[in-house]
Amino acid sequence: MYTHSTKIRVRYSETDQMGYVYNGNYAQYYEIGRVEMLRSLGMTYQEMENDGVMMPLLELNSKFIKPAFYDQELTIKTTVDEKPGIRIKFIYEIFNEAEELINIGKTTLVFFDMEKKKPCLPPPAFVERMIKFF
Repeated sequence: MYTHSTKIRVRYSETDQMGYVYNGNYAQYYEIGRVEMLRSLGMTYQEMENDGVMMPLLELNSKFIKPAFYDQELTIKTTVDEKPGIRIKFIYEIFNEAEELINIGKTTLVFFDMEKKKPCLPPPAFVERMIKFF
């Protein structure tokens, strides 16, 4: 299992008329969690795409527990708890400044060969970095 946390600050443009973070923005927060998790492993999405592998989204689930508000600092905890194959599943827990759990999310992405236009195994460099956690 591999877990990484990153912090973000809610921008005014991310809130709705009620002053809450608009629900559609949580998908962006999940992406920030994934991108920063990969970066913590010493790689980037851009490097994967340069090597011919994309990671399109297959599934997204989100459970809203408490609202987040403008200017709050949020912690996005991103976990991969299963060894990735053709698919990779991410679990997200978002906490507010009081360390209260406010959102739980899950996404499933697919490793996709851009040239062959079909699913593939993860790139060897990614597997090398992840294998030690499983």
